[in-house]
Amino acid sequence: MRAWMWAGLTMLLVVQGLWAQQAPLQLAESYQGEVPVEQYWISEKLDGVRGRWDGEQLLTRSGYPIRSPAWFTQGWPAQPMDGELWLGHGRFEQISALVRSSDAPEHAWQSVRFMVFDLPAHAGAFSERVAAMARLGEHGSIYLTPVHQFRLASTAALERELQRVVAAGGEGLMLHHQAARYQDGRNAALIKLKPHDDAEAVVVGYTAGRGKYRGMVGALVVEDEQGRRFRLGSGLSDADRQQPPAVGARVTYRYNGLTSGGLPRFARFLRERPVAR
Repeated sequence: MRAWMWAGLTMLLVVQGLWAQQAPLQLAESYQGEVPVEQYWISEKLDGVRGRWDGEQLLTRSGYPIRSPAWFTQGWPAQPMDGELWLGHGRFEQISALVRSSDAPEHAWQSVRFMVFDLPAHAGAFSERVAAMARLGEHGSIYLTPVHQFRLASTAALERELQRVVAAGGEGLMLHHQAARYQDGRNAALIKLKPHDDAEAVVVGYTAGRGKYRGMVGALVVEDEQGRRFRLGSGLSDADRQQPPAVGARVTYRYNGLTSGGLPRFARFLRERPVAR
C-alpha cells in the first residue's frame, strides 16, 4: 500500500500551526454587498503566483526564495513590494510550474512580469501607494509592472467591469479603499469580487476511493484558516487521485456560499498552490 494511502487510512493527520508559519501578508475579504464604489481603487484580480520582493530577493507567499535569474530582478528598488508573478490569462499552470522549478531554463522567465499591487512598507494611504507604484517604471526594468488601478462611479459600472474582465479570461476584480493602510492579515478595506467564491485550505488527510477510484484517493481532507474540516473530492482528476497533494500542502478550492453548518457549499478542488523548491 502506498505511503500516502497508509497515512490517510490509518489516521486523520492533524497539522498544527501550518497557517501561523506563513509569512504575514495582507489578505482580502470577499465582496458581501454594495460598497461606496467611488471610494475604492479597482484592479483586475490576476490568476498568477503571489510573490513578495523584500528589497533584496523574490519570495513566495510562504517565504521561500524563488529561483529567478539575476537579470529578472536587476535594478529593482530596495523597498518591499507585494505582487503577482504573471504570464497572462489562462497560464496559471505554466507560471506555477516555473516558480516551483529549481532548474528551469532562464529564457522561460523572459515572458514573466511581476505585477505589483502594493507596497507593504509604505506608511501612506492606498491612494499614496498607487502614486508611488506608478513611478516604478523609473527603475528601468521591463519585468516590473504596477497593476493598473482605476476608479468607477457606481455599483452598476462595477458589475459591467466584472463581466468584461471575466469574459476576457480574467478571474475577477480587487477593490482597495483609498484611505487604507497596509496591514497583515485580513483587511476589510481590501475586497475581492469574483463570480464564485474561492479560498485556501491545508491538506490534513485523505479518504479512500471506491468503485472506479479503488486504490486511489477518494477525497482530500482539508482544514481552513478557521479550523473547519471538510472533504474535497469534486474537481480531483485521476492524476490528482493517484498522486494527491501531500499532507501539509496548501490547496485552493471553489465554492458557492456556506451551508447552515458554516461549511463551504459545493466545495470543488481547484489546484495546489505552488511552493518554490
